[in-house]
Amino acid sequence: MKMQAVGLVEVVGSADAIIAADQMLKTSEVTYESWNTKCGGHVTIFLSGEVAAVKAAVDSIKENPPCEVVAAAVISNPSEETDRIIKGWRK
Repeated sequence: MKMQAVGLVEVVGSADAIIAADQMLKTSEVTYESWNTKCGGHVTIFLSGEVAAVKAAVDSIKENPPCEVVAAAVISNPSEETDRIIKGWRK
């Protein structure tokens, strides 16, 4: 099933990624999809759900960051290709 919205939050470090994911999951009805790591310890967390719920979750990180946040975004109605990429990273 295609995602209605995707939230992305990039932090530095796996521990901070878990803390950020926990905060977002407690904020609204969103689903953890995956995370992706890059060199330098950057971790991007992917969440999905209804647009309003994903926006609330990502906004909670932007407004009250539990750690250093490198980037954060919400994609409403992601393309099928974006959906496929994120689902390919599921862990």
